[in-house]
Formats: sequence, C-alpha cells, structure tokens
Amino acid sequence: MINRDLIRIKVLQLTYAYYQNGNRNMDNAEKELLYSLSKAYALYNYLLALIPAITQEEQRRVEILTAKAEREATEAPSSKFVNNKFAAQLEENKQLNTFLENQKQHWADDIETVRKLCNQIEQSTIYKDYMESTEDSYNADRELWRKIYRTLIQENEDLDLLLEEKSLYWNDDKEVVDTFVLKTIKRFDPANKADQELLPEYRDEEDRDFAIKLFRSSILNSETYQRYMRDTSRNWDFSRLAYMDVIIMQIAIAEMLNFPNIPIMVTINEYVDLAKLYSTPRSGNYINGMLDSIARYLIETSKLFKQLPEPNTRKKQDKKHPEHQEEKNNKTNI
Repeated sequence: MINRDLIRIKVLQLTYAYYQNGNRNMDNAEKELLYSLSKAYALYNYLLALIPAITQEEQRRVEILTAKAEREATEAPSSKFVNNKFAAQLEENKQLNTFLENQKQHWADDIETVRKLCNQIEQSTIYKDYMESTEDSYNADRELWRKIYRTLIQENEDLDLLLEEKSLYWNDDKEVVDTFVLKTIKRFDPANKADQELLPEYRDEEDRDFAIKLFRSSILNSETYQRYMRDTSRNWDFSRLAYMDVIIMQIAIAEMLNFPNIPIMVTINEYVDLAKLYSTPRSGNYINGMLDSIARYLIETSKLFKQLPEPNTRKKQDKKHPEHQEEKNNKTNI
C-alpha cells in the first residue's frame, strides 16, 4: 500500500524535521520515518474498518425501528442496507480483524462520528436510490460503498479533523490513503470470502529499502548535493532560496544518483509536484529548471549515468516510460 508517492512525502517531512531538530540523531530519525510510514498503513486499515462500524450502527437503528413497528403494528424497516454483502464480507475479513486486534483505536470510541456519518448516508441520494432499487447483487452492494466512500468519506472535513486529532502522522496521509481504500473496495471478490487479501504494507522489500536509502542519502550527502546546487545556480543567490526548496532539491538529487532504474524526468516531475504542495507558489517552476540544470551538470561530469531527453521530446518519452506509468497508475487506478 505504501507507494513511492507516499514515501517521497514522508522523506521530505522527516528530512525537514531532522534539520529543525537540534538533536540530530540519524538512527532515531530513520526509526521515525519507518514509524510514520507504518502509521499510514494503520490509517488504511482504520478507514476500512469504518465501513463495518457504520453497518453495525445502522443494524442497531433497524432493530430499534423493527421493535417499534411490532409494537405499533406498522411496516418494519428495510434491512437491505445492513445486509449489504460487501460490508458483511469486509466485516469478516481475517486480515483486517487481525490487524485491528493489536490497535488501540476503535470506531466504538468515536460513536458520535459514526452516527453522524450514518445520518449523512441516510440523507444522501446514493442511499435512497440503493434502497429503492430492486437489484440484489454483490456488485451493486460493493458499488454502493465505493460511491459512499468517494462522496461522503473521502471529502469529509469533520472526519479529517477527527483523524488529525488522533494522530499527527495522519495530517497529510488521508488523501493518499483514500485512493488505496477505494482500490481495495474495487478489488473485493465474493469468492474469496473472509480470506480476501488486503493491500500489504509494502508492495515488496524494495519499496521499504527505497525509503531508507533515499532518506539516509539525502542527509548523509547533504553538503555534496548542496554544492551541486550552488555550482548550477550562479544566476541566483543560493542563500535566499526558500529552505524547503533546498530540502526538496537535495532529496531529488539523492534519488537521481542512487536509483538507476528511475528516469530523471520521473524524479523531476515528482519533486516539482511536491514543491507545489509544500513550498512557495514560484517553487515549482524554479525547481523544475534547477533540477534540469543539475541533472545535465551531473551527466556532463560523469557523476550521473542516465539519459536526459531534450525539452521537446520529454513529455512524450516520460509518458511512455514504464515507471512513470506505474506512478500514474498508483494515483489514478481507483
């Protein structure tokens, strides 16, 4: 689940924090990085667990209304929503339940948030259309939850605030983690029953190694990388650069030099995007030009053995490259 987009964000945040912290301990910083990534995976499981929590609250409401209907000899409420086949399968999921057993945070502790979400769901057109539909299939049940998540959970300010209060690490995680929750919903297959596989914490050991190596290289070689910046920014006053810009370029250079399978343009594009999110309004364009100049300098001085396409061919070649496509799929394959 933890992909390289999220790793780059965490490395940026922890590298910045490392320099802000007066007691610079590399081992502790590395442990903090891995812990921060593990918290993102905890959020993934926690958000999946929200679906059974909502279903359980709706079951409680149906039972209360059913008892009232029996007393008053009126029509009993529909149990279609609480009998949703996808939600039932997720509630029984072995992997999710095993993970949650070892966690301190549970939705039962925030039942008012769950109840508020139930109210929002019941008032939504998505819910009303589902309850009125005569279709009774697993696909329809799964699609209902995909729509609910995208519409009422993915963009929910109250929920975002609650999650931020629960963990400082979740402040910037939810947007990325939401995409993986949606991907998981889409992948569920009724044939797998309780054994349906969730996304692993890391796709493979290589991604975990990527995080550690990128972080350590960025910090341990900081003076060298900043010298490369100075050597290629003669028309700029290096001392006046935004501090975050320096950190972003430092990490980008570490990626260029230490990961031969990642094309230069993939690296530049990723860190330009980070600059737009975490630095000044002008940082994206500036970092794009600077990293291009630095890459050319490193190639010319035989420090970097990669190809850098000419400007008029970059866009086409970048889109065709498998790694760029993989990064793109991680963002859009929902």
